[in-house]
Amino acid sequence: MATKPELLASASSLDELRRFAEAGADAFVIGESRYGVRLPGDFPVEQIAEAVAFAKPRGIRIYAALNNVLDNDTVRTLPGYMKQIVDAGVDAIVFGDPAVLMTARTEAAGVPLHWNAEMTSTNYATAEYWGRRGATRFITARELNMEQVLETKAQSSLEIQVQVHGLTNIYHSKRPLVRNYVDHQSEGAKEQSSQLPGNGVPQGTIEEGLYLMEAERPNERYPIYEDANGTHIMSADDLCMIENLHELMEAGIDSFRIETLLKSAEYNETVIRAYRAAIDAYAADPDGYRFNESWLEAIQALQDPNRELSYGFFYKEQVY
Repeated sequence: MATKPELLASASSLDELRRFAEAGADAFVIGESRYGVRLPGDFPVEQIAEAVAFAKPRGIRIYAALNNVLDNDTVRTLPGYMKQIVDAGVDAIVFGDPAVLMTARTEAAGVPLHWNAEMTSTNYATAEYWGRRGATRFITARELNMEQVLETKAQSSLEIQVQVHGLTNIYHSKRPLVRNYVDHQSEGAKEQSSQLPGNGVPQGTIEEGLYLMEAERPNERYPIYEDANGTHIMSADDLCMIENLHELMEAGIDSFRIETLLKSAEYNETVIRAYRAAIDAYAADPDGYRFNESWLEAIQALQDPNRELSYGFFYKEQVY
């Protein structure tokens, strides 16, 4: 029997977190948009504590997202906020800014730290650098191919987390570009912009959102997600590694991330159940493991026909 990797997701609410936990997720990254980036919903400290109270008896882990790009005003609030989430009982802190690391040394001693700096998490030497400074997990850049991911795992002493399903971010501006454009175009735009995805209203499905399209490639639509942290342009397809998950499990990857952003709860629940089944089947009998087509078919049945399921960068030529 092989060791099972963690199946990690995010959730927009406590109800959704419970639903995804029932589907098979055994870890969640949640938090507040002031400190975390691209979260499907805000979890104030009180709700983080509720999530922990639900999760711990079930062996589910709760990670606090503090991976935003932090300004001076936010840095000043870090000690107090970090003490609150530690008291709430979070299992780890996800960070990208060294300010979080420095604060954790005094306010969160002993709490595991997961380093996530998005596109700069590209090699095992960087992983070891942050490991020597207290990080326990390295979250790889989405642009790494399979060879690079496996080499990073082989050469690093840290836990390695990879994204295996969902959208990926390809551009981020701290400015609300869409709202600024709408406000510039119309006198009555404030009412319109208040209803844009990510502005305090429930997230819709991908079909109901905003897109960026290129004139030369009109069939490719890049979803726009706009929240308190600015404008995010997302990939035109959805990463889907369920058919090849065994390659990552053979290498001992520690955590598989399902990106739930801009997807319906039904879709995310189906994805989580499918990956849970694949992980459990491989872990039970690695030598006799066979991929079950029904796992992928369940996802395909709910997949937006305008969005292709792809392997992302896993089988492309080296980017970095």
